[in-house]
Amino acid sequence: MSIKEKYLIKSIDPFLTYDWLLHKHYAKRLCSISYSFGLFDSENILNGVLTIGKPASHSLCIGICGIKNKDFVYELNRLVINDNLEKNIASYFISNVLKLLPKMILVSYADSKQNHHGYVYQATNWIYTGKTKERTDIGLDDNTHSRHYKKGIDTKANRKFRSSKHRYCFFIGSKQDKKEFIKSLKYNIEPYPKGHNKRYDASYQPVIQTTLF
Repeated sequence: MSIKEKYLIKSIDPFLTYDWLLHKHYAKRLCSISYSFGLFDSENILNGVLTIGKPASHSLCIGICGIKNKDFVYELNRLVINDNLEKNIASYFISNVLKLLPKMILVSYADSKQNHHGYVYQATNWIYTGKTKERTDIGLDDNTHSRHYKKGIDTKANRKFRSSKHRYCFFIGSKQDKKEFIKSLKYNIEPYPKGHNKRYDASYQPVIQTTLF
């Protein structure tokens, strides 16, 4: 039986991703979710989740393809898949989700701290635009992003290190849309990075199966 015959990919309610994101993804925190998708097997068991949301950084939305395209920018921010599935299931999941999305400039990252290089993005023909710089930002714990903090909190003693990440982009739309996005791209297009080849690489962690209800 082929992967296509064994698995169904469909849009799901964001709440179905929460357990995966909080307990099974290495970041252990929720994220912005505008679109969420599930990977189901023939028994209707949820074997993976993928989420897409608005980036935390407003400057990133402007910086990718300019201010005129900022509203099209979204981030593929979480991908978690059960262990012991087919070798190419992650790239199959992503490539089929891309077909379900509207006109969009999609960005995603592979964390160098996790020894990720983004092989799953390379396999699905994303554009590589180099690595982000290491930095620190506001953080009381590892589960809360800096954009969620309120004014008045002492931030000097609560800064967290953010590792360098490989940045990938993917353009969705008509041929003309893609042509305009490429023309507007502010980052340099670079050769794909290489390194130790983990099975799923970006954002992957083994998880326990959960049923849809």
